[in-house]
Amino acid sequence: MPTRALVFDFDGTLADTESAVLQSWQAVFREHGTELPLDAWYAVIGTQRTTPAMFALLAERAPGIDPEALRPRTRAHVLRLLEDLGPREGVLGYLETARANGIKLAVASSSSGAWVNPHLERLGIDGYFDAVLTGDLHKAKPDPDLYLAALDALGTAAEEAIAFEDTPHGVTSAKAAGLTCVAVPNAITRNLDFGQADVVLPSFTAKPLEALLSR
Repeated sequence: MPTRALVFDFDGTLADTESAVLQSWQAVFREHGTELPLDAWYAVIGTQRTTPAMFALLAERAPGIDPEALRPRTRAHVLRLLEDLGPREGVLGYLETARANGIKLAVASSSSGAWVNPHLERLGIDGYFDAVLTGDLHKAKPDPDLYLAALDALGTAAEEAIAFEDTPHGVTSAKAAGLTCVAVPNAITRNLDFGQADVVLPSFTAKPLEALLSR
């Protein structure tokens, strides 16, 4: 069956925002005299639970913190780290190839629209996507709701779509919705278990989109 749609996760997949977010949280923990255990980070990466989980863990290690007071500072730090970030290498080639072949494109992200949409615009890739589905309107991954909503928005069957993810939680979500899933881990997630993925690529430059479409 021909591929009619591609659905991309945002954080860590289209752009490596996750490295900046992790660096920011590590800095917050160190400011309070403790370290952020990476296993705690990996347990929530790619879900909607990252911020509450990090604040809960920090509160355990540094009693008396005020999460609401810290929230603006942590966000500002992340945004500073992201100022010069571009799309992951090879992403633009995938988007251009999809457009040239008449393939529909969507974003399915557990993050909020207030986070995803401005970044897509800043990266200069917002115009490629026919639909952007976000976690403030749909159940977050690993629930399949975001991918099901993307398929509905694109008018595409799961068998006709390929998902691109960088976390095991994201892969679980895509597979639960019935999509073929290509995992493209980044520097933060490359050592995680991607056994559920149909294909695992070290980068978008490792294989052209045409080769995936002809599988």
